Amino acid sequence: MNHPSDSGEKGDGGNAGYGRKPFKRSTSHFADRITVDGRDGWPVEAGRYRLVVSRACPWASRALVSRRLLGLEDALSLGVTDPIQDDRSWRFTLDPDGQDPVLGIRYLSEAYEARETGYPGGVSVPAVVDVPSGQLVTNDFQRITLDLATQWSALHRPGAPDLYPERLRDEIDDVMEGIYRDVNNGVYRAGFASEQGEYEDAYRDVFRRLDLVSERLAGRRYLVGDTVTEADIRLFTTLVRFDAVYHGHFKCNRAKLTEDPVLWAYARDLYQTPGFGDTVDFDHIKRHYYGVHAGINPTGIVPLGPDLSGWLTPHHREELGGHPFGDGTPPGPVVPAEEIPAAGRPPER
Repeated sequence: MNHPSDSGEKGDGGNAGYGRKPFKRSTSHFADRITVDGRDGWPVEAGRYRLVVSRACPWASRALVSRRLLGLEDALSLGVTDPIQDDRSWRFTLDPDGQDPVLGIRYLSEAYEARETGYPGGVSVPAVVDVPSGQLVTNDFQRITLDLATQWSALHRPGAPDLYPERLRDEIDDVMEGIYRDVNNGVYRAGFASEQGEYEDAYRDVFRRLDLVSERLAGRRYLVGDTVTEADIRLFTTLVRFDAVYHGHFKCNRAKLTEDPVLWAYARDLYQTPGFGDTVDFDHIKRHYYGVHAGINPTGIVPLGPDLSGWLTPHHREELGGHPFGDGTPPGPVVPAEEIPAAGRPPER
């Protein structure tokens, strides 16, 4: 997610562009890959890289879920930014002295500057930074999680799921393409539309695709195959934000997630699966969207709702069969330093 805009407000989304022109998400400026063979100069190496995220950002949340499911906590350290950034970009004000304890920087923009002096673009998360040099390696939010699943396999925990199984990749890619265009990105097209027709087109795309996904999931537990895959991760990070921010703040208000029995049960199933809900901070999500988008919410008032207690209610999706981890096992407990504070979690029932 980066935050430039022509109007002076801070935006939201993975490398997004805002202003009076129709919303368009730009490609990642730094698309180097971290691979087994180091073809781009960045070999997979335990402890060398740091993943920087905002828990508010759906694109960064993909990487958080993947890292947890694959058990990469010891191999890939984590830096979490403040959900509210200033004009110098994402900042590490949640850390002691406002400085990332590993990278020694106060703003993520410093890693971008270390990579490219005078870099003029937006500063987005997720970002992977090379710890020894302090340089940004990649902000390619579409590729990072795929490489965590395929290139980092030697560092996966025992029992880690195969999130991008080779035999299903064509189907996964096809499903993800429609979800990305119409749902993941569609809510932003609606929320940042500057003309009525532009908004209405995006709105219709969002709900047309959600209807199709709901039909697909009515008789199957997961989007592709009978285990969790990358496709489920990418849909989940939008669904978990839907009622809290996209329904009202982005005007995607034909219906709430809780009003679609299939999608609501599916989202709860994933939320209650270790590695999904334990990475979600609703407090960060709401404070970012409502506090940063001055062009949409000029008062900066953060709503108290919605009621989050439903996320922990029974979903009964296990009756459809399948198993989230296939022949593998759930990830272990959350690292204490990465636990979500009570303010960001649904209340215990």
